[in-house]
Parts: sequence; C-alpha cells; structure tokens
Amino acid sequence: MPLDLTASSLDIARTICDIPSVSGEEAPLADLIEQALRGRDHLEVIREGNTIVARTDLGRSQRVAIAGHIDTVPINDNLPTRDIEVDGEAFLWGRGTVDMKAGVAVQLKLAAELVDPAVDITWMWYDNEEVEAARNGLTLLAARRPDLFQADFAILGEPSDGEVEGGCNGTLRAVVRTSGVRAHAARAWIGENAIHAAAPILARLAEYRPREVSVEGLDYREGLNAVRISGGVAGNVIPDACEVEVNYRFAPSKSAADAEAHVRNVFAGFDVEITDASDGARPGLDAPIAQQFVAAVGAVPRPKYGWTDVARFSAMGIPAVNYGPGDPHLAHHDEERVAVAQIESTERGLRSWLRGA
Repeated sequence: MPLDLTASSLDIARTICDIPSVSGEEAPLADLIEQALRGRDHLEVIREGNTIVARTDLGRSQRVAIAGHIDTVPINDNLPTRDIEVDGEAFLWGRGTVDMKAGVAVQLKLAAELVDPAVDITWMWYDNEEVEAARNGLTLLAARRPDLFQADFAILGEPSDGEVEGGCNGTLRAVVRTSGVRAHAARAWIGENAIHAAAPILARLAEYRPREVSVEGLDYREGLNAVRISGGVAGNVIPDACEVEVNYRFAPSKSAADAEAHVRNVFAGFDVEITDASDGARPGLDAPIAQQFVAAVGAVPRPKYGWTDVARFSAMGIPAVNYGPGDPHLAHHDEERVAVAQIESTERGLRSWLRGA
C-alpha cells in the first residue's frame, strides 16, 4: 500500500511506525519512502542502499540538510501503535514513535509539500543509526556521495521534546581487563581469581564523580559507568579472566583522544582496550542561520546528553542541532509514546522557518 504524504503528520507517523524497521530490516520502509517521493517535480530523489535523499535545487543562497533515521531498536510487544491518553494529553504509543519516526513523519510531510522554501533543502532518511557506526547510513553516504553533504546548517529530527538541543556529548566504550590463574574451586588458594581482581575497577567507578561542563553556554553532563561485566568458565573453577565494559559520555569540548586519555588515567594499572569512540558536537548556535532558526521556532536551546548524528555534520564543519517531537527519556522504552501536540508543534515550527515566515 503506498505511503500517503497528503495525510497528517500524525497519520504518517502511525503508518510508518506500524511498518517494522529494526536496524538491518529497513528496506520495506525505505521502498515506500522512495516511492512516495519520486515523481515530485520539486525534488531530486537519490537512493544509496536503504538511505533516501531528496533535494530541492532552487538556487537559494543557503542550503539546509534535514535528516532522520528510519530504523528502531527491537520491538518488544509494543506494536502496532495505538492512541492513548496520559493525564488528559493525547499520545501515539508504540515502538519508534519517539525514536524517531514521528520526526521522520514531519520531515516527509514537509518534503512533499514545501515546493518553494526560502532555503534549498537536502532531506535525508537513513538506516542503521541504532547500531555500530560502520553500518550507519549517513556514514556510508558520506563516503560514497560527499557532495550531498554540502549545507550551511543541519537539523536532526531526534527527539528533543519539541525544543532545540544543541550539539551532543561524545561517547567512548572501553574494556578493562584483569587476569588470574585457573584452579579448582575446592583449592582456590592455588589459583588467582580474576573476578575478585576486578573489585578495584568497580570501586573506582563507584567513587567517580562526573563533571558538568559548560560549552558555549550549554551545560553538558558527563558520565562514566560500567555497562557489562563478564568472567568465569564453570561453577567449580576459579576464573582466570574478567572483563568490565565501561561507557564514557564526555562533553563536546573534549576530543575522542582526550576522552581516551582520561579513561586510561582513571584505570591506570589495568589492561584497557578502547573498542569504540565518537567525538561529540559543539552546539553550533553561534552561526547566524542557527540563531535565526532558534528564534523562529521560539526555543530556549538545551544540551543534548546522548550522542546523535549531529556529530557527523559538525565534523564536516556544518553547525547542527536536534529538533524533533518526543521525550528523549522514552526513547527505547517499552512504554515509548509521543505527544500528539509535539508532532503538530514541531511541524508548525519547521514549516514556518523553512517558508521564511
């Protein structure tokens, strides 16, 4: 069944949420998006894998990139969507409503309808955002078609409670290891227990006091936490190895190299392997076009604590912000739900600014 972009943003959100698109399984939804946009005279439509790009070419003096990912985390008995009411407010409930198909729905609605915007627009809908960076649709698109990333400003439709969230924290993952000697548990004194040896690692994490760092007027909260621990081979064997995986969320004033140095310092004396690291993004709100956008939508900018693809645009020298419907605290939650009023207000704000009203 074709995707009807003449419907309301709410109905579009309901439709695309009810099409499962867990990371790696986005093709059916990508097909519908491509079909719904092709043949529109004001858009050039390009497909790379399961990433869809639609561009205007009106000769405007400025170009804005507006992007949203079409994948979700796994479904957990929270589809199909349904309309619910919480404390008298209307919500659309279900997987993907917050992260981030409501934002995608707004973008699709506007892409179809804005034939004469005040700026040229490059719309991007991409796959595999919720998994490792090597599979991320924007990463792959940037490698294959860097020309598509020419823009003066970028907006990610990530959930931001309908407000503007500038930049984002960086993220780093590391594995901290201990080693020991295997022995029979009945003769533990013969071995060396690698799990016991991990106690100082957990103590350092428990005692760690994360910082709040001000960057260009926004206060970013850092965090260093254990996210996984593993060790042991059998119920009667003293373990000879233990791994503690840690995740460091760091302010965008730090580079990934700075973050690595900090983590290695915290765990000095232990074997530390950095497994993944992504720089954050500075707010970018000093750019005149960003200031115009914030004023037009009537927002008070806030920091983005989680990592988002604004960092990819920032790394290319393009100021970028997060602006989308949905409470970020409900992203990936089994009770994921988006306020209908936020879908409507985000559409109004973005439509007004893009029209130059």
